[in-house]
Amino acid sequence: MLVVGGVGAAALFATGGGSHDKPAPRLVARAGHPRTHACLAPYHRERAPILEYHVISQAPAGAPFPLLYVSASLLATQMEALAAADYHAVTLNELWANWHQHRRLPCGKPIVISFDNGYETQFQYAEPALARLGWVGVENLQVTGLSWANGGISHHEIRELIKDGWELDTQGWSHASLVDESPSGLRYQVEHARHYLRKHFRVPVNWFCYPSGEYNASVIAELQAAGFRGSTTEVNGWAGPEDDPFALPRLEVQPTMSPQGLVQTVAEMRDDPPPGGSGEH
Repeated sequence: MLVVGGVGAAALFATGGGSHDKPAPRLVARAGHPRTHACLAPYHRERAPILEYHVISQAPAGAPFPLLYVSASLLATQMEALAAADYHAVTLNELWANWHQHRRLPCGKPIVISFDNGYETQFQYAEPALARLGWVGVENLQVTGLSWANGGISHHEIRELIKDGWELDTQGWSHASLVDESPSGLRYQVEHARHYLRKHFRVPVNWFCYPSGEYNASVIAELQAAGFRGSTTEVNGWAGPEDDPFALPRLEVQPTMSPQGLVQTVAEMRDDPPPGGSGEH
């Protein structure tokens, strides 16, 4: 997996100043449909795939990392294909509540749709595509590195996602390589990012997303000390209640995946072994 935040984000969009509080015009009307009610079937703990998206746009000519772009039309048809295959999007907090608090999930097979870094196209195009199905997503926000003026999501737009039921999580303060950080730098990347987001958006921020999928025992220990419930990797598979919560699998979706191809890939990775925890990466 290529680095997207920090240096990588600058390669996708030039970074610079600009207010994260300045709202951008909505290019697509958002639907805002209500969530589907929980099933009345007997409770049981579910396993679920977790998907990973980045920029929701056609890759421009000469883009350095074209596989990090999925067009708005392809995303919409991928979501429709997953819904037709009886999937229903949930958040990581909802999945956790099912695992540990005896909560039922909405009807259908649960799936988590996550979006990394904080690109404005995620608000413009992903939110309405999910809302048309009554679905919500997970925003893994890097706190700095991508300004609103240069393609980043604004604070206003994040608040709109939260109002619509999305979950806000984080990739750290600047999407730095956590395994290369000093102890104080690692603490800042993890603890300060969570504190900042909790303060500004008044949501739990319970989950972490490893930048570029890199982690080790020290990173996990810092996440635990900061109060995170768990974190996601970039290893294919389905997340389950018996898995290490700090090494949950996740599939990176690429523009080469057709809607039916994505459905097939998700089904085929159901029995993949879980990622190694406790320091492996």
